[in-house]
Amino acid sequence: MHTDGTREHHADHNDMHHENHDHSGHGMHDPNGHDGMSLNKMAASATLHCLTGCAIGEVAGLIVGTVLGWSALQTIVLAVVLAFFFGFTLSTLPLKKAGLGFFAALSIVFAADTLSIATMEVVDNVVVAAIPGAMSAGIVDPLFWISMAIALLAAYAAAYPVNRYLLTKGKGHALVMKYHGHEH
Repeated sequence: MHTDGTREHHADHNDMHHENHDHSGHGMHDPNGHDGMSLNKMAASATLHCLTGCAIGEVAGLIVGTVLGWSALQTIVLAVVLAFFFGFTLSTLPLKKAGLGFFAALSIVFAADTLSIATMEVVDNVVVAAIPGAMSAGIVDPLFWISMAIALLAAYAAAYPVNRYLLTKGKGHALVMKYHGHEH
């Protein structure tokens, strides 16, 4: 049991240790411990990061499916597979660069990004499928690109709260960010 004097001594010691601790490279601290990046900014960054891979995969899948004259279902399946492929690839490469082995990096990315990408893919494909004529629009048809833009915006809006929630639990993109120097 600590007396008030002992507590004050420990508090003073902790304050002195914190003041004397080298904070260079830590950036600004915020109350959530996210080194200068607010929770909302981290969630936005994580969501945009996932959206980039999803958009590459979606656009590539829809172009290939449209050019080959595939059915809507075949095109959607290809687009989803490619979205996961590009999403995971874009997250794995920086972890490999940080020194992680391929399978270690991939397992972290799988745990970090799967829910976000899955959320985006469900919303994205439901929106595209719901827009009349979007699935049969050719790649030179403005409807193709307008529907993609609407679907990707809707996917971002749906995945943002998912990523924000996961970050509050130390899950999702938080697993990846510690390898990018965002956590100490």
